[in-house]
Amino acid sequence: MEPQRKFEKQEGKAPQILRTALLLAAVFVVLIIVFIAATSLLPSFMGRCVAVVHIDTELTTQGDPATLLSAGNPGSGDLARIITDLDKRDDVGAVLFVFDSPGGSVVATHEIYDAVKAMKKPRVSYFREMAASGAYYVASGTDYIISDPDAITGSIGVIATFTDMSGLLEKVGVNITSVTSGVHKDIGSPSRPMTDEERNITYSIVSEVFQEFKQIVLQNRGSRLDSALFAGVLDGRILSGSQAVKVGLVDRTGTEEDAIKKAADLAGISYTDPSEIRICEVPTRGQDAGLLGSLSWFRLPQLGAAYPQTNLDYK
Repeated sequence: MEPQRKFEKQEGKAPQILRTALLLAAVFVVLIIVFIAATSLLPSFMGRCVAVVHIDTELTTQGDPATLLSAGNPGSGDLARIITDLDKRDDVGAVLFVFDSPGGSVVATHEIYDAVKAMKKPRVSYFREMAASGAYYVASGTDYIISDPDAITGSIGVIATFTDMSGLLEKVGVNITSVTSGVHKDIGSPSRPMTDEERNITYSIVSEVFQEFKQIVLQNRGSRLDSALFAGVLDGRILSGSQAVKVGLVDRTGTEEDAIKKAADLAGISYTDPSEIRICEVPTRGQDAGLLGSLSWFRLPQLGAAYPQTNLDYK
């Protein structure tokens, strides 16, 4: 009879283990619900923040993945999604974009700019070291721009660069023959000089993209621009932050703290001291995203062709 008693005892333990497991599961569910509720109520207790997004690399459509030696860089699509998500967050009152970028590809610039322009929350830009070319294009879509007096900006213009290696190839005895479906299919080939007709074709694209850049700045800056000074800087020159203020490309010079205060003011966030403004740092590197860069790369249309081997750049 002893073995049967042990079996009966073990049988009694089974329902107890089941009840304990169910209780633990219920506690776990309750904790999750409490966590979600607390997270949703957190902005009410802590107040809204100024989200800070650093745009500090070249603007490209393809980002660099994170490695052991690098945090990686976000692509324009990644950054656009980050910006769009920020606009949906209840705890974010305004967004500050801190620039240290020479610009980026035409397509990458457009993707980021469209996301910035579509935001309903107040947007402020701060030029720390550089916000040139495509980076300025993006910044022009924000509500207010503050720059370090010595930051580099401007560079409003476009350039298409081709490499002619025909002289070198001739010296080393290399001959390249292209069989094309049309006379301009190998436009930009490094094995021969560009013809006048090809140069005109390329210029028509450069001019089109430049006019778009110019119109975007005119549309966004409007009456803040000094028309005569603005016309004078459309030759692609770079400007200091102080010079950009005179042209109307920048609203004022100042520090990053000034930009944070301006963002808080636009969002209606009250404070008596700047240290009271809650900052939400937004990661954009590593797995979180990839970014914008210096030149604007616009790959000309091609179908499996080796040419054109050039880039159309915002400079």
